[in-house]
Amino acid sequence: MIESLKLRTLIFGNSGSGKSSLAQRLGALVHAPTFDLDLIHWKDDGLKAKQDEDVARQKVADLAATERWVIEGVYGWLAEVVLPRATALIWLDMPWDVCREGLLARGQRRGGSATDFADLLEWAEAYWDRQTPTSFKGHQRVFEAFSAAKLRIRSRKEGDRLLADLMAS
Repeated sequence: MIESLKLRTLIFGNSGSGKSSLAQRLGALVHAPTFDLDLIHWKDDGLKAKQDEDVARQKVADLAATERWVIEGVYGWLAEVVLPRATALIWLDMPWDVCREGLLARGQRRGGSATDFADLLEWAEAYWDRQTPTSFKGHQRVFEAFSAAKLRIRSRKEGDRLLADLMAS
C-alpha cells in the first residue's frame, strides 16, 4: 500500500472531511504535487461559475496523465477521470459531525459570502441523501469498483496513523 501511495493517489470524501489537509501532508511526504478539484470545477478560483464539464474533464485528464500526483476533491464525476491512472484511492468517509466541524474551522473560502457558506453546509449535510456521483453512494460505488490499493478512513485518528506509517517507512 505504501508504495502505491507514493505514485498517484486520489483522495475523495465529503466537504469538510479533511481531503485538502491530507492531500497536502501526503504530497509533502511523498514529494508529489497536489491538486484540488475545486480549482478545476469552479471558474476563476471562485464559487460563482462552474467550469464547462468537458473543459474540466480535460484539465483533470491532463493532470492524471502526469507521472506523480495527489489529487483530492468531492466531485465523483471528475474523480472518475483520474481512476484509470490512480495507483491508490483514499476515501475519507467521515461522519457529519467531523465534516461540519472541519467546514466551520475552515470557514468560507475563495471569496464566498455568508450565504454561499450556508449553502455549502446544507449541501455537505445532504451528502448521505444525494444519489449523484458526488455523494456517499457515488463515492461508495467508486470505492467498491476500484481494484488497486485503497483505504477507507473513518476518523481523523486513522488519517494521522496513515501519515505516521508513511513517515516511518
